[in-house]
Amino acid sequence: MSRRHVTAVAATLAMLLPTAACGTQDERATITVLAAASLTGSFTELADAFEAAHPGVRVRLAFNSSATLAQQAVDGAPADVLATADSATMRSAEAALADEPRLFASNTMVLVTPADNPADLTSFEGLDSAAVSYVTCVPTAPCGAAADALLTGSGIAAPPVSREIDVKAVLARVTEGEADAGIVYATDARAAGTAVTTLEIPGAATRLTTYPIATLEQSTHPDLAREFVELVTSATGQRTLRSAGFGPP
Repeated sequence: MSRRHVTAVAATLAMLLPTAACGTQDERATITVLAAASLTGSFTELADAFEAAHPGVRVRLAFNSSATLAQQAVDGAPADVLATADSATMRSAEAALADEPRLFASNTMVLVTPADNPADLTSFEGLDSAAVSYVTCVPTAPCGAAADALLTGSGIAAPPVSREIDVKAVLARVTEGEADAGIVYATDARAAGTAVTTLEIPGAATRLTTYPIATLEQSTHPDLAREFVELVTSATGQRTLRSAGFGPP
């Protein structure tokens, strides 16, 4: 029961359409959680814990850019819970929310390079060079908006060579040696371990990203959806998030 289904959102939702109404509230039920890509590791662990505590219940996870997921929720995608990487994106999905969003974690941005740091970067300001190729998230994603604010705040005029759909894609470009650097969440840098070298970004601590979570109006299992939200915000959920490097909300 702990096998995860982490796929592209479109494919995941297409799979869900025939099964969204199947099952009962407490037996052979499936709840779908749409979550920001930066939550992949933590929410996979929490979903396993939820399934263990609810025999017969399956948690299906779909990770992507927060903006993409919020739009899917507003469009009526068959899902039960939405967790985004910032409050602004959650507000854009207000029409689809069944409950008031609850903040459950925070994160900061860092600069990562491949482990061997081929561009010999020693500071964030080093990105302001035509000889350095770096990548960020698209501006519509919380990770992209935060990166843009930090770049502007540091006076960096050199543009990124690529804008990726979410933070996992940014990290992949760096670990695969396709870019000299990337701006990602501290939790993603931590998860990458020795595959990257991490540099602090000036002012990042003053631009915390906070994560809200809420149940969705279209949920076919609203009680289970609310229980999953309770798990995320509980002491158990908070310990899981802290172990991944997330800060308090």
